[in-house]
Amino acid sequence: VTLLYAFLHMRHSLKYFDKMRYLRKRSAVSFLGVLVICLLFMNLYIEDGYVLEGDKQLIRETATHQLNPERYVHTFKDLSNFSGSINISYRYLAGTPLPRKRYLTIGISSVKRKKGNYLLETIKSIFEQSSYEELKEIAVVVQLSDFDSTWCEGMVQDISQKFAHHIIAGRLIVIHVPEEYYPVLDGLKRNYNDPEDRVKFRSKQNVDYAFLLNFCSNLSDYYVMLEDDVRCSKNFLTAVKKVIASREGSYWVTLEFSKLGYIGKLYHSHDLPRLAHFLLMFYQEMPCDWLLIHFRGLLAQKEVIRFKPSLFQHMGYYSSYKGAENKLKDDDFEEESFDIPDNPPANLHTNMNVFENYEASKAYSSIDEYFWGKAPSTGDFYGIVFEKPIKISKIKVVTGTEDRQNDILHHGALEVGEKIVGSKKGGQCTTYLRLGEFKNGNFEITDVEHKVLFDINCMRILVTKSQKEWLIIRSISIWTSQTPNQ
Repeated sequence: VTLLYAFLHMRHSLKYFDKMRYLRKRSAVSFLGVLVICLLFMNLYIEDGYVLEGDKQLIRETATHQLNPERYVHTFKDLSNFSGSINISYRYLAGTPLPRKRYLTIGISSVKRKKGNYLLETIKSIFEQSSYEELKEIAVVVQLSDFDSTWCEGMVQDISQKFAHHIIAGRLIVIHVPEEYYPVLDGLKRNYNDPEDRVKFRSKQNVDYAFLLNFCSNLSDYYVMLEDDVRCSKNFLTAVKKVIASREGSYWVTLEFSKLGYIGKLYHSHDLPRLAHFLLMFYQEMPCDWLLIHFRGLLAQKEVIRFKPSLFQHMGYYSSYKGAENKLKDDDFEEESFDIPDNPPANLHTNMNVFENYEASKAYSSIDEYFWGKAPSTGDFYGIVFEKPIKISKIKVVTGTEDRQNDILHHGALEVGEKIVGSKKGGQCTTYLRLGEFKNGNFEITDVEHKVLFDINCMRILVTKSQKEWLIIRSISIWTSQTPNQ
């Protein structure tokens, strides 16, 4: 109202300046423009009022590598509205659009390498490491992202010959996006002092991934990204399903099954359109694995949720960028007999002096974190009280880490008990049965249900001799022979 009043007053005053009529018209038009812009910004402010200060702070603090907020007008609201697909056309090089929705889509983007090629081995590993029942629930989409048509034709021929059965069964499809759909890839700004060809490579890679994500957004319930030089753990789908089930009721954007690059990153399929738009929006800013950190942060997942052992391993020796050597390996990868523990619901407590925020619960989690206590004394314990009595088939406890190999339990035992006294949160059992001693900081036992005749209410790790070293309990894994509600 004040602005409108000032405008009317100015028009009334300008009537007395006939000699400045031309200037008056220009001024009026300019002022009208300013007024319209002000009203538009007021409207946008009202519409975006739900973007809380905490969200703005999250955007500022997400990851180490900062985006430039002054160059982009897209806000968290814009990102949440990016639910539609990107309007591009795909060429089907092998296979046809999948006839039914699967549980998991595996996406792979591949380009021509100067040295070596691992794509066929990667596809082979996916199928060979999956059971017949698992194959019914997966779809593999390979995007050949190179502009060399001769190379693409050769790869399609090789894939079609080696994996014809999977193509016919609708489990494998090969696609390509023509070059004309790509944005400008030359003359981009050189962030981080990267050479021009490196900037072009990583920027194109972001676009490749965006197009792949866009294609896969409606094929399944979940999506996992692999690179084209990866081998898989046995029955990885079963392990993924078990992890997803264990996270039911909790919020997550990205679950990680490898600590390397863009390998083993799992998403809800409904988030793929937003992620595709996000990668396109900032395709020239930074590498894709850095952008992924920003993406999950913008969607309010602040911490990495990574599971161990890893399900996927980098096997390539030569990088897709200039054929440079790439010897990175995931030392948490286990190829055979991978089995995620059940770890039934329980209350955890200890009388040890806990260091900072490395509390007891972190040893019982399947995420890559651990409990850390200061030098324990004889009689100190780490206790687990189960919410319901259970039968246990296997127990495995690992102490210490690679960085702190001496922070293990040097002298200790593992015991199970029945008949809880006190509250479950801080209670213990009246009687305990010792199952064995720790050796070199670790404990493992199988066939527990045949050695323990009662339903187990409690389990505890008991320190049997004081030590000057601190204690890290890296992981506690429990497999049950029946579910807690049976």
